[in-house]
Amino acid sequence: MSIKSIAIPQDFILGAAASAWQTEGWSGKKEGQDSWIDLWYKNDRHVWHNGFGPAVATDFINRFREDVALMKQAGLTHYRTSINWSRFLTDYENATVDEEYAAWYDALFDEMHRQGIEPMICLEHYELPGVLLETYGGWASKHVVELFVRYAQKVFERYHAKVTRWFTFNEPIVVQTRVYLDALRWPYEQNTHTWMQWNHHKVLATAKVVKHFHEKGYHGTVGCILNPEVTYPRSQAPHDVRAAERYDLFYNRVFLDPFVHGRYPQELFTLLEQHQVQWEYTAEELAIIAENTVDELGINLYYPHRVKAPSRAWHPETPFHPAYYYEPFDLPGRRMNTSRGWEIYPRIIYDMAMRIKNEYRNIPWFVAESGMGVENESQFRNRDGVIEDNYRIDFISEHLYYTLLAREEGANCHGYMLWAFTDNVSPMNAFKNRYGLIEIDLENNRARRAKKSASWFRQLRDERRLTLTVDDEWK
Repeated sequence: MSIKSIAIPQDFILGAAASAWQTEGWSGKKEGQDSWIDLWYKNDRHVWHNGFGPAVATDFINRFREDVALMKQAGLTHYRTSINWSRFLTDYENATVDEEYAAWYDALFDEMHRQGIEPMICLEHYELPGVLLETYGGWASKHVVELFVRYAQKVFERYHAKVTRWFTFNEPIVVQTRVYLDALRWPYEQNTHTWMQWNHHKVLATAKVVKHFHEKGYHGTVGCILNPEVTYPRSQAPHDVRAAERYDLFYNRVFLDPFVHGRYPQELFTLLEQHQVQWEYTAEELAIIAENTVDELGINLYYPHRVKAPSRAWHPETPFHPAYYYEPFDLPGRRMNTSRGWEIYPRIIYDMAMRIKNEYRNIPWFVAESGMGVENESQFRNRDGVIEDNYRIDFISEHLYYTLLAREEGANCHGYMLWAFTDNVSPMNAFKNRYGLIEIDLENNRARRAKKSASWFRQLRDERRLTLTVDDEWK
């Protein structure tokens, strides 16, 4: 065993993240304001663990003052959440603001500033208005791109003096991958053409929002929160390396390259054409993307992705899927979070940091989500009623260490944010796996209780030094 210690710079973010739909609940939501995820929950409630979902969530909309006080108690410097597009407007075509909901955000931001916590806001965290999916096919439509820009304009106009760090999307690849590639989520359609069209239109929408923000001269930045999966080949054999490169191309570079370099990889065009994937784009759209790259990135990192070259033939009647080029590979002896089925490999943050430094012009970025979801946490409750989540403290310590090490070695990384501040609802898993510094007691009117990790995180923020004991074999 050995002890590692590293300083935390004074300007380094120590925050936490969540989203509107995973916390607020439906209190005050009006008819016609369902998001895609609300419709999924209404149409498919049985797939959500024990039936919990966005309807009540953590009831943040009614308890935000209590929760902001807990944020301060836990030592958060920043809190990232989203504005729910489907609720912010009552008329999506004309961008008519729901004044009741908008005023709630005014109150939230004022309370956060009063408690010394900086808000960081996403414009869309899976909250595509359901009517836009049903009417236009969602992000398959160029008209929806324009409606999103109108929505962003209204948000910036109202809150630009209260929020200076904006993000167009959280994990923009996820919804269409789960719906149109993997057919795992409602409305369950496998269509690679639609998948790529959604990808492109989210890139285009981001560029247009960046353009508008800077043309208006608002103070602040516009970025995007991505979830690139740090991908390792099974071996250094050319076929395995190529499998990892193709995985990286379809799931990571499809957003990283246009957002940071202003262009899609040429190989992406080539392979999509080779597989007859049809998506619409114009030279004018590519020019807008080229001229309006993001100001910063948030990077969500939980686990490594390991692949090997495929060993089976692809069925000719199956629509093209990037898995044509790879198969998952499970590393023997890997550390696991058995609750989630995810490998624990803290070095992913260092490896991603070095990649951004060397391949993506060392753009400003931060770890936007990192956390450990554990099932049945009540088994770790002590006699005082506090959950002793030492496993979470260890997880955060190891991942934060690699973040700080990368910064010391020149990575332009500005912070580390937890998923999540409180336990909250996740797609399908609902409250099954708990991630929070703060417990949500579902059997006691969603009462809040700080876990051991909350006081540890506050001490970390105050002392500005991370010290951890690690196994000598630790990587």
